[in-house]
Amino acid sequence: MTFEEIKNILVAQFGEIISADEKGLQPFIILPSKNIAEVCRYLFEDERFYFDYLACITAIDNGPGLATMELIYNLNSIPYGHDLMLKIIFPRNTADQPLPSVSTVSHIWRTADWHEREAFDLLGIHFENHPDLRRILLPEDWEGHPLRRDYEAQQKYHGINVRSEN
Repeated sequence: MTFEEIKNILVAQFGEIISADEKGLQPFIILPSKNIAEVCRYLFEDERFYFDYLACITAIDNGPGLATMELIYNLNSIPYGHDLMLKIIFPRNTADQPLPSVSTVSHIWRTADWHEREAFDLLGIHFENHPDLRRILLPEDWEGHPLRRDYEAQQKYHGINVRSEN
């Protein structure tokens, strides 16, 4: 199935919430963050697609200037041999606001569990209804999210120098 066919079926099913960027080497579907779980469930369950494998979720912080973050989902259908990239763009929080929140897709693909925990740990994206949302790479008491553009590393962690004094 081609990207164009997949896009047309999604537009017919979900309407104007679906848009696409077809300029680059790999085209992708853009959708609102509030619809990610619904669209992913459809892509998994519909027999025409059967996207049975979530290869990865990539999280991006576009920084305080743009004030947005992105999640990119790479899906594959092993039996049909096609793939699809989904992208959601959502507002970035400031230090005095709660973390940005997106619905989990871990109930659809088990691999999302670890990918979402990594995005939570390193970028501070909260995943609603995630079964075990806790840090995966850093200690539980670590301060902040190191892949944020405005992250400032603490000087010491439990007496250990985290940053050089230079």
